[in-house]
Amino acid sequence: MKDVREIDPEKLIAELANRLKDKIQQPEWSKYVKTGPSRERPPEQDDWWYVRAASILRRIALDGPVGVRRLRTYYGSRKRRGPRPAKFMKGSGKIIRTILQQLESIGLIQQVKEGKRKGRILTPTGQKFINEAIKAVLKGEKT
Repeated sequence: MKDVREIDPEKLIAELANRLKDKIQQPEWSKYVKTGPSRERPPEQDDWWYVRAASILRRIALDGPVGVRRLRTYYGSRKRRGPRPAKFMKGSGKIIRTILQQLESIGLIQQVKEGKRKGRILTPTGQKFINEAIKAVLKGEKT
């Protein structure tokens, strides 16, 4: 069976987002927030919350123990500042923290401390969830 690294990320994230719609709920306030200080407007997709949650789940599977700080850096981007040079800004921590809490509450991830590194890793249930999504993506490619 293929690993998370060997699957097309766009297809895997789309499949995971579709499966997460039944398990987690998008907060009411998420319709009005930007995904970081570098953004000028909120996301235009209606289901962006599930796509971000799927992407975070994939990141945890790839990088394992991962905390909010590293995810904020990963989801950051350059802020346009008019005539001044652009500057890198981290992504929104509130969104990442809330998604991590939701994924933890349904048992897909858990907090650990391994030596100096601490953060979240996949649980066996989370690994099974991702493997089922990988199988679905591979099945879709064959047909």
